[in-house]
Amino acid sequence: MLEQYMPFMGLIIFGNIENLILSSQGVVGGVDPKTLGGLSIIVVILWLFIGTIATDIAMQYADIITFIGGFAIFVLGVKAVCDAVKNIKSQKGGA
Repeated sequence: MLEQYMPFMGLIIFGNIENLILSSQGVVGGVDPKTLGGLSIIVVILWLFIGTIATDIAMQYADIITFIGGFAIFVLGVKAVCDAVKNIKSQKGGA
């Protein structure tokens, strides 16, 4: 049963990393942690339902979906790091 989901294993790992990146962006942006946590849970549940329904349809595009997901994670990670560095520099007075 789990064998059919193996092509999406990279996307599952990338999805967890994406959630951490988005959470760190929220913290840097000063978002209320309870709101951020609640929204994260809602989005995870939504993706669970979409993934459960659309897995059979998406299976033929697993490699493309994984690449796009990985690229999006990379872009979000770079943006998060840049924003964090800017925030650190502004707090330390440009150090």
